[in-house]
Amino acid sequence: MKIIDHIKSSQKTLFSFEILPPLKGDSIDSIYHGIDPLMEFKPSFIDVTYHREEYIEKKRSDGSFTKVPTKKRPGTVAICAALMHKYRIDAVPHIICGGFTKDDTENALIDLNFLGIDNVLALRGDNAKNESMFVPEVGGNANSLELIHQIKNMNNGIYIDEELTNANVTNFCIGAAGYPEKHHDAPNMKNDLKFLKRKVESGAEFIVTQMFFDNQKYFDFVARCRENDIHVPIIPGVKPLTSKSQLHILAKLFHIDIPDALTDEVENAKSTDAIKQIGVEWCAEQCKELIAAKVPVLHFYTMGKSEATRKICEKVF
Repeated sequence: MKIIDHIKSSQKTLFSFEILPPLKGDSIDSIYHGIDPLMEFKPSFIDVTYHREEYIEKKRSDGSFTKVPTKKRPGTVAICAALMHKYRIDAVPHIICGGFTKDDTENALIDLNFLGIDNVLALRGDNAKNESMFVPEVGGNANSLELIHQIKNMNNGIYIDEELTNANVTNFCIGAAGYPEKHHDAPNMKNDLKFLKRKVESGAEFIVTQMFFDNQKYFDFVARCRENDIHVPIIPGVKPLTSKSQLHILAKLFHIDIPDALTDEVENAKSTDAIKQIGVEWCAEQCKELIAAKVPVLHFYTMGKSEATRKICEKVF
């Protein structure tokens, strides 16, 4: 079932969450252990992230250098299939630009279509670790807008090989990312919203936001989207803080502000358990306010750990 149809058919705020594929060599059981405790809250869909390979330059005996992969999270397509089979739930794979050619993307989308997966979240993806700015793969999509164009083309039966006739028409519901505090590469919010509008005009049917810890940033973002004729559903992404280090890690990685009140509470906490409880209470209050505002879905960034999200769901669903 398409995400847009889940939203249209519900009179209440839905629940969903995002998981990470396990590192290469780990079992899919680690995924199930993170999902099982949340299934009683009847999630409408589960996002599965996609990560590009990371490399280091290793010196050969002859003095030349070669790229050696150091980290990989394989299996997004397979994990989506496994989740749909085990839980009878819609899985939403992330499709990214970084590290993939357009042929790679087309083949991944063909596999997803074969599996009956009809939702995707189209993202540019992060910079490679050794790059100060995003560099697309040779022959790949340069940004999420180009990626959405490619997916939409396949929905219209247009493949890379222009000589194909009677090509199978896919039927993907395309999601895009939104940034209540502006994408870090955008010069300003006006420019960022202009780009987001182009993504919607090109085929994105729903938006999932970057995490935020101040609901007013989300409400302001939605208001500005509507003022700019962006009228698709905007799903808020939330995450409970679970450690003091996340004050700095999340702010740096995701280019977001942590409210003073939350920062003060966490910094004054006497134990890790106290910090986790603060994170749960703060996020639960966010969720209650968002539900009262009739947001379409509450989308949790679980990072593969369900304990805090479960405690929040017990309070709000």
